Amino acid sequence: MRPFSPACERNREPILAVLERWFGDRHAVLEIGSGTGQHAVHFAAALPQLAWHASDLPDRHAGIRAWMEQAALPNLHGPHVLDVRDPDGWPGGPFDAVFSANTLHIMHCPAVEALFGALPRVTTADALLVVYGPFKRDGRHTSESNRRFDAELRARDPGSGIRDQQAVHALARAAGLLLRDEVAMPANNRCLVWQRDARR
Repeated sequence: MRPFSPACERNREPILAVLERWFGDRHAVLEIGSGTGQHAVHFAAALPQLAWHASDLPDRHAGIRAWMEQAALPNLHGPHVLDVRDPDGWPGGPFDAVFSANTLHIMHCPAVEALFGALPRVTTADALLVVYGPFKRDGRHTSESNRRFDAELRARDPGSGIRDQQAVHALARAAGLLLRDEVAMPANNRCLVWQRDARR
């Protein structure tokens, strides 16, 4: 049976609108944390010019494969094993686009730092990064629902939690990424778009 996330079903069209705008000239996308596999199938079908590479930890692969096998899309690849904390375990690239949805608040802070730190090794000089999810701003939650969600996350795993947008921007800058766009999304989420600075 294929795993199913209602949140993926709800947010896929708003996210796709961002990807259509920014990934129109891209060729190879690495999705970090493909989860159920729903996003990978939907976006690969909607953007057939892209080679979409799904990735996640091994315990997610059966579900991702179930979605991929049902869709049978020629431009959908993987799932690749990816633990962002393993510097030698990233799929071969280089990728000219990277996408990740609802992952930064699940990862512990060292894993978030490792993710951004690895990007220069696996991406092209002009690569784009799009990240979707909830963020704090200046250390404060942007909604009461996000505050409650953050408390739930930390109760389950004290190392997880909604990340501060300014802290994430600092990690992006350290990795040579420049902010290109910030899009307000439904349910108090955001899509952040960065691009590698070719001068670095």
